[in-house]
Amino acid sequence: MHREPSARERRRFRRFDLDWPLEYRVTDAPGAYGGILVDGSETGFRIHSVKDMSVGTRLNVLVLFKKEFQLNYFEVVARVVWRDVCLKRDWTGYQYGLEFVEISKEDLKKLPHLLPLPIRYGES
Repeated sequence: MHREPSARERRRFRRFDLDWPLEYRVTDAPGAYGGILVDGSETGFRIHSVKDMSVGTRLNVLVLFKKEFQLNYFEVVARVVWRDVCLKRDWTGYQYGLEFVEISKEDLKKLPHLLPLPIRYGES
């Protein structure tokens, strides 16, 4: 989805392009699904997935990412705040805007390793 730049940016936090695999579960439902983390900020993610979900759906999200020479994971509960059909030449699915709803202190400390942010969470 291409969005025209607005005269005034509405986002409070800068978005970072990412390309990490993720797994998510719809809260209180069986089954896990895969997707790709496309971009993110300190408050949410944009993901691609083949599963059709409604705005307002709550998800338990697990993102796998590399930190130095180890594979790590980042977990968060998020809510779908927007959705769009994503049509590409070699892939058809959906893209979703997710807003973080719940995040543990431990995972909040991992966020700067997932996003290129200055490390400032829980350092005291």
